[in-house]
Amino acid sequence: MRYDLDDLRLFLHIVAEGSITAGARRMHLSLPSASARVRSLEHHAGVDLLIRGRRGVRPTPAGTALARHARDVLDRTARLESAVASYARPPTAPLALLAGGSAMHRLVPRALVSFLRAHPDVDVEVSESRTPRTVRMLADGEADLGVVLDREARDCGLTTEPLGDDSLVVIGQCGGILAGRAEVTYSEVAEHPLVGLDAGSSLRRSIEKNLGPHAPAVRYRTTVAHLNTLVSLAAAGVGLAVVPRRAIAPYHPLDMCDLRDPWARRHHLLAWGTKARASSAATASLAEHLRRAAMSEPDGGDGLPAQ
Repeated sequence: MRYDLDDLRLFLHIVAEGSITAGARRMHLSLPSASARVRSLEHHAGVDLLIRGRRGVRPTPAGTALARHARDVLDRTARLESAVASYARPPTAPLALLAGGSAMHRLVPRALVSFLRAHPDVDVEVSESRTPRTVRMLADGEADLGVVLDREARDCGLTTEPLGDDSLVVIGQCGGILAGRAEVTYSEVAEHPLVGLDAGSSLRRSIEKNLGPHAPAVRYRTTVAHLNTLVSLAAAGVGLAVVPRRAIAPYHPLDMCDLRDPWARRHHLLAWGTKARASSAATASLAEHLRRAAMSEPDGGDGLPAQ
């Protein structure tokens, strides 16, 4: 037996109001039309559903059962319609965040964990990108926020703010050739076997750009994709490595000294895109989470907040 949903709604209104007239009014129906619908329901059910009296109506036992199940059917129908409708609504475009390899190691993961937990309805697209490309995309309105290097983003015309030190250091095996050294030049480092990041990584390309065409020839024992792996290899004595100071967690047993070259002293900036959405509350909140992540102390080395 099939029931019309509008007939069920009408019946529930009648039961709630104790009156066919009042129920009809809530459904914007005339009294004759509402009475006909009730008679149709009773015909399909094969029993009386209402007891009609001088002061109104009340449900029969069969009518009470119908009302109870009608509420359940209408509730399930509403949930079904809501679930399907959620797929028809255009999703909110995700925020676009760009950052170089150094920031992607620890800073960005920290910020993302806290931001995504706080904003379950906002998605974020994250891409590794060198500063020149990030600046172009922000200027063209193709991204919302970017973590860029101060030397490469100077006079870019974007709104920026300091985000923290990202100076480069040299690391090696504890008690090795760096022991007792406070600083070295890259030329000295290049005299020894190195371990480095893949040639396409934003950090390595930034270093090579600063070295220029007269860069000393280096021997890479191996190249890897991730800073965590690079630090572990250097600590194990495979070779020296040039990495951001912030990539070194406190527990790492290794020697570290500063790079004397001026280009090794650098800072992260938070840069804002030019499109209108850059002033949205979600973008402002993501920026705040990036600030907090930049100010937090290093943890166990996985780039995520302590649980």
